[in-house]
Amino acid sequence: MASEQPDDRSTATQDNSVAIQVEDLTFRYPGQAAPALDRVSFSVARGEIFGLLGPSGAGKSTLQRVLTRQQRRFDGLVRVLGKPLADWRQDYFEVIGVGFELPNHYVKFTAVENLRFFASLYRRKCRDPLELLALVGLEHAAHKKVETFSKGMRMRLNFVRAIQHDPEILFLDEPTAGLDPVNARIVKRIVADLRRAGKTIVLTTHNMNDVDQLCDRVSFMVAGRFAAVDAPEALKARFGRHTVRVTHGRDTVDVDEFPLDGLADNTRFQAILKDGAVRTLHSQEASLDQVFSDVTGTSLDPAEEVA
Repeated sequence: MASEQPDDRSTATQDNSVAIQVEDLTFRYPGQAAPALDRVSFSVARGEIFGLLGPSGAGKSTLQRVLTRQQRRFDGLVRVLGKPLADWRQDYFEVIGVGFELPNHYVKFTAVENLRFFASLYRRKCRDPLELLALVGLEHAAHKKVETFSKGMRMRLNFVRAIQHDPEILFLDEPTAGLDPVNARIVKRIVADLRRAGKTIVLTTHNMNDVDQLCDRVSFMVAGRFAAVDAPEALKARFGRHTVRVTHGRDTVDVDEFPLDGLADNTRFQAILKDGAVRTLHSQEASLDQVFSDVTGTSLDPAEEVA
C-alpha cells in the first residue's frame, strides 16, 4: 500500500475554514479482500461537530486510526489544519485530543496523578487537573486511585484527559457510554461549549440522541464508504418517512400508522375517523435510526467497533 504522500492536489490553495480534508481515502488490511476504507471523501469545517455513525465493521475505527496517525500508510489525500498528514510530526499530538471508548489509565495512580502525568507529555500548558475534575463532578475522587473508579467515573476522567491541553481538534469515541443521564448531559454540555469556543470535534457514536443534540453534520458509514453526509435535520427531511399514528377502538384498542402523504385519500384512515372511536392521533417525525436503516440497509449495532 502506498505511503501517505500528498498528490498534486495538495499544492492547491487551502480553505482556512476547513479543519480536516479527506479525498479518496482507501485502506486495506493485509489479507483482506475488501478495503476497510473505500475511496472515502469528506471535509470537516473548523468549529464543527461532525458525527461518524455506522454499524460494527463499517470502517469507523479504521478512519479514526488514520486521522489520529495510528495508521500511517494509506492511499489518498488527508489534510489536517491545512497540512498534509504526512508532514506532521510529533507536534500533531499537541493540536489533537483523543478520547477512546475504552478508557486507558494508570489504575494505581490517582485521578490527579493520571492527569499530571499525561500533561507532562505536552509542550503546551495544560489546564489545572482539579479544575478539570470539577467540570465532570470528580473533584471528590481527585486523590483516589483509578482502580477504585466505576466505568462511568473512568469515562469522565478519560474525557477530561482528552481536553486538558486545549487541542484544536477532538476525536471522541462514545463519550457518554456508561454515563448516567445527569453526567451524560454534563459531558454533552462541555462538548457544545468547546464547539462554541471554535474547537472541531469528530464524534463517533451509536447514540442517536447525542447526534441529534450535538452534531452539525453526520455521516452514515457502511462497508467502508459514506452512504450519506448532511445535517441531521436535513437527512430526516430528505429520507425520513413522516407518519400519523392512530389508536382507536371501543372495547379493544387497535393501533394503525399511516404515511402522511396521501392521508386524505387513505380509505382505512377515513374509515377509522368516521367510526368515531379515535382515542389518540399523533404525527410521527422521522428518526435518525430509521433514516440510517433506510439509507444503508443496515441497523446500528451497539456492540463494540471492531473494524
